[in-house]
Amino acid sequence: MEPDFLSLPPDLPVPEDDGAAAHLVGRRLPNVSLEATDGGRVALSALAGRSVVYAYPRTGEPGRPNLVPDWDLIPGARGCTPQTCSFRDHHAALRALGVAHLHGLSTQTSAYQREAAERLHLPFTLLADPHLAFTKALGLPTFVAAGQTLLRRLTMIVDEGVVTKVFYPVFPPDRSADDVLAWLRAPDA
Repeated sequence: MEPDFLSLPPDLPVPEDDGAAAHLVGRRLPNVSLEATDGGRVALSALAGRSVVYAYPRTGEPGRPNLVPDWDLIPGARGCTPQTCSFRDHHAALRALGVAHLHGLSTQTSAYQREAAERLHLPFTLLADPHLAFTKALGLPTFVAAGQTLLRRLTMIVDEGVVTKVFYPVFPPDRSADDVLAWLRAPDA
């Protein structure tokens, strides 16, 4: 049976905060250029203003099975498409609250991500880090499935290249943009 990438099963395991993202707040992003789904390149460290960068393990592709049969049992693995759709659906609200740049980030290739960006009609780009240059330089939390190193799901608010806020772990993934919006409206709450 083909997985339904747009919905989340009710019994997904909840990821626990293992402290793997605790070092990120206050860090300057590394000067690493990443390939974007629009064909360009983006150095997140050089972006002016406020950016939101959400990292995710990998998008699924219709007609193809999950990476591993027990994908849904890995805490935090399932939900990349719902998370991406939440940012797509709230893109205008994020912009209205001062977010100048929004990007998704995974270790998948840009060619693979391009399919998802087109299929989901994204008004922002997905960034590729298949060689883990950005991931390793910043020390982003990862896990391995089917021999592939994948990002653990997190969201960073970045101001002028410096991480201001980190949401980790992100759960449920389809509420990720809502959580960011709530923080942008009341950052001291």
